[in-house]
Amino acid sequence: MTQLRVPGPTPCPPEVLKAMAWQMVNHRGPEFHAMLAEVTENLKKIFQTKNDVLILTGSGTGGLEAAIVNALSPGDKVLSVSIGVFGDRFANIAATFGADVLSYKVEWGKAADPGVIEKAIRDNPDIKAVMVTHNETSTGVTNDLKAISKVVKGSGKLLIVDAISSLGSINLPVDELRCDVVITASQKGWMVPPGLAMVSVSPEAWKARESAEMPNFYWDFVRAKNMYDEKKENPWTPALSVVYGLTVALKMMLKEGIHNVFARHERIGNMTREGIKNLGLPLFADPAYASNTVTAVSVPAGMDVNKFRQVLREQYKVVLAGGQQTLKGKIFRIGHLGLVDEKDIKEILTAIQKTLPIAGFKK
Repeated sequence: MTQLRVPGPTPCPPEVLKAMAWQMVNHRGPEFHAMLAEVTENLKKIFQTKNDVLILTGSGTGGLEAAIVNALSPGDKVLSVSIGVFGDRFANIAATFGADVLSYKVEWGKAADPGVIEKAIRDNPDIKAVMVTHNETSTGVTNDLKAISKVVKGSGKLLIVDAISSLGSINLPVDELRCDVVITASQKGWMVPPGLAMVSVSPEAWKARESAEMPNFYWDFVRAKNMYDEKKENPWTPALSVVYGLTVALKMMLKEGIHNVFARHERIGNMTREGIKNLGLPLFADPAYASNTVTAVSVPAGMDVNKFRQVLREQYKVVLAGGQQTLKGKIFRIGHLGLVDEKDIKEILTAIQKTLPIAGFKK
């Protein structure tokens, strides 16, 4: 069996795959009403929130767009905190819809400095919202969201969080951190295929929605909330099979215990990083902010990373991710989120050890 160890999509448990083979039901009927209500309430437990949680049909990027168009108007000044590819994407979405984007770009491999964010807000008091990526899969870095939230919410600004690759794997207590809009997606730590974006919306975000003037139709939070509150339905046709799988995955996560899930990811993250260092390979991310869902590894001089990944894939059935944009050819990435345990990481590290000499690496 192939070890799919990219930062998403992630492997699905057999129980989830079996559930996805259930026969279709009427998405306007009582069976789905009950299922959607159960899934929504279980999501709230893992989001650690009493806020509304909306289930949208689409990818994580769709969820990011939905957050922007429901919270902002053209011309609103927003601070984009970007530590990698997906932070830049978030900013591009806001700019596309007419937001006035003030960019704070961090050197890739580093985390954002809350002090810089605080200064940017102080120097630009008309900032309405701060957009931040909690966990950046392109660099293997996790921002200190607690410290960032303290600055942003202490200044009375909206906090919009891309938690696509963190929520469900890394502790993110939405209410405790006063996050206003938090976005995640099914194909990451939730152990289900792509197809769903899940978004929490705070009272402050709903207030912002009242005056938001960016165009939206499919991504309208008001339609989604009203349909759920009134009928326990989605406004548009949902990805039924993915919801089926999510019902099972959520029960698995809650049975394990959400803090046990977070602890397992922390153990796995530490194990992966230590294993990589023991092989003589350099880590890319700042160790103080290294992600527990994806490890980015720098490619040493003389090592053919394309051949390395090819041999891993073809001979050992281990699929790793390469670098993106300016990091292409400079790093490779190991995804370890969702369905993953110590045995998986041992197999991956063993395969890497055997492959390194073939790819020209000399310790």
